[in-house]
Amino acid sequence: MYTALRLQRRLKHELRRAREGGGGVQVTVLAPDPYMTYQPFLPEAAAGSISPRHVVVPLRRVLPHCRIVIGEAKSIDHARRTATVETLATEHAGTGPVEVPYDELVLAPGSVSRALPVPGLAENGIGFKTVEEAIGLRNHVLEQLDIASSTRDPAVRDAALTFVFVGGGYAGVEALAELEDMARYACRYYHNIRPRDMKWLLVEATGRILPEVGEAMGRYAVRELRGRNVDVRLETRLDSCENRVAQLSDGSRHPCRTLVWTAGVKPHPLLERTDLPLDGRGRLRCTATLRVEGTEHAWSAGDAAAVPDLAAEKSRTRGAGEGPPPKCAPNAQHAVRQARLLADNLVASLRGREPSEYEHSYAGSVASLGLHKGVAHVYGRRLKGYPAWFLHRVYHLSRVPTVNRKARILAEWTLAGLFKREIVSLGSMEHPRAEFELAAGTGRHPEGP
Repeated sequence: MYTALRLQRRLKHELRRAREGGGGVQVTVLAPDPYMTYQPFLPEAAAGSISPRHVVVPLRRVLPHCRIVIGEAKSIDHARRTATVETLATEHAGTGPVEVPYDELVLAPGSVSRALPVPGLAENGIGFKTVEEAIGLRNHVLEQLDIASSTRDPAVRDAALTFVFVGGGYAGVEALAELEDMARYACRYYHNIRPRDMKWLLVEATGRILPEVGEAMGRYAVRELRGRNVDVRLETRLDSCENRVAQLSDGSRHPCRTLVWTAGVKPHPLLERTDLPLDGRGRLRCTATLRVEGTEHAWSAGDAAAVPDLAAEKSRTRGAGEGPPPKCAPNAQHAVRQARLLADNLVASLRGREPSEYEHSYAGSVASLGLHKGVAHVYGRRLKGYPAWFLHRVYHLSRVPTVNRKARILAEWTLAGLFKREIVSLGSMEHPRAEFELAAGTGRHPEGP
């Protein structure tokens, strides 16, 4: 989206000529959803601090001069410069995918959750990468409080009040911290549930969490979470979660009805269905100009691209380091900047100019640990508590696309400071036709006599 937005601005005259039928340039954006999700706000959307519709940016609104196609690329034959695409229209018509030709390819499908072959994970695990998963997890957590409040079976109650999160990176820690905050607040409205009755468990295979904020801030985050009665298990793996029982590598067993999997990501499977060069981790091999290595007319950025980290390479050269050249980390800080330079380089290529190389020194990281709590390591300075949390909000508010979204999110934060949290579960939204189907099948309202 950022690349298309930049192209829309840089090529506005060519795009206008194309719309008027006089030749020019057409930018086609193929995406599985009609919106872009700003993922750093997913934990707050799950906790109810932000409305889910405000963490997504509608593509048709911000890209009015581009052609938006909702669908999925099944494969790409760059030698023929064609993409095999299945759109909503072809899927519903049953006609199968169609071939779409192109002149220049920008391949940025991002990453998907990396699921390991853990018994029971596919049946019982919950992901946390999309806005739909964030909404579903919020509804699920509140539903568990309802189950625990209404059951007389101690085993069912304990399992409903046990929440297991696997993965100590940004997604896992921020999601757990925000949802624990929300659930602890919600307990005041249940006559028979206290915050101490809940069991929150964070499982991390390495010896630290939040490695991006540095070792000292990672240790602080562990102390902060443990101080809130969160059981942080380092150097521990999930061995099984069959029958809704989380079995860990330390031998402990935890019956639970909530298991959230945030243990890393992997490149999008689409990359394997192309004829473009990949590195050992399955990412596209790219040059510092964001061109796909050894090819013409193909570009990439973000999680799917293995781009040389020139800033890190210079630092390593000064330190006389050895080993393969470092690559840019697959995070939003690099991806957004790469996307804009990619658009500039593509325009330069079309106009016969030399492209520029991508170089960005890592600025640092910020992470939220719930309302008014956070950690940060920015430009060598460490922050914790309220200052880090405030910096987290300011930074991401400045980065979320469009003034419209910035204003709406700021208004929601302001209102959240004046009024109480919303703790309503709308789980029925996930199956909106269930009640009507039941009524139509039985000939009477399901709640009738």
